[in-house]
Amino acid sequence: MKPERTRNRWGEGDRLRGEILDAAGRLLSGLGGEDGLTIRGVAREVGIAPASIYHHFTDRTALVQGLMDHEHARLTSLMRAADEAVVAEDVVGRVHAQLYAYCDFATDNPGHHRLVLGNGSGEPRSAAPPVLIDVVEALTAAFDRCEAAGHTLRLPGDRAAVMVFVAVYGRVALLHSIQRGQTTDERRSFIDELVSLVLA
Repeated sequence: MKPERTRNRWGEGDRLRGEILDAAGRLLSGLGGEDGLTIRGVAREVGIAPASIYHHFTDRTALVQGLMDHEHARLTSLMRAADEAVVAEDVVGRVHAQLYAYCDFATDNPGHHRLVLGNGSGEPRSAAPPVLIDVVEALTAAFDRCEAAGHTLRLPGDRAAVMVFVAVYGRVALLHSIQRGQTTDERRSFIDELVSLVLA
């Protein structure tokens, strides 16, 4: 049984919104996909009445969209933090760090990864997911920094970013589909080999 939740004080609605999204994320991890995510289930996880969720999300679709935005922000924040943790002059190391962060997020959070790269409805998208655009732009900037620092790329930075992303995404998706995880060393080794193919 979950411990009773302490009520937020007046004016702390944003905190409750964050708790709702965190709870939805925990449930998503257990479910593996958003199909089983319900308002009642999330409310139970937070320890609030379902009606309290409707103050922040009008319906399940809005909740799933809110969770997509939340996980999008989490992934891009993890990649940015990984990039910033490497000394600025180590431009190649910064490429590796961003890809490690992306791959770790995707491998460790399969439901979240599918959610941010899907559209929450299971239907095909008419445009690229915003998170995909952000990830490719971050990698493009990272490869452009490599070139500016004197490293030779075998193809332009934007194409290198797409190629590397597609390879990492494909590997993660394949391993998810056969329900096989990767050790951290395996992830790192694959990314290191991939980046070495781009840098001349």
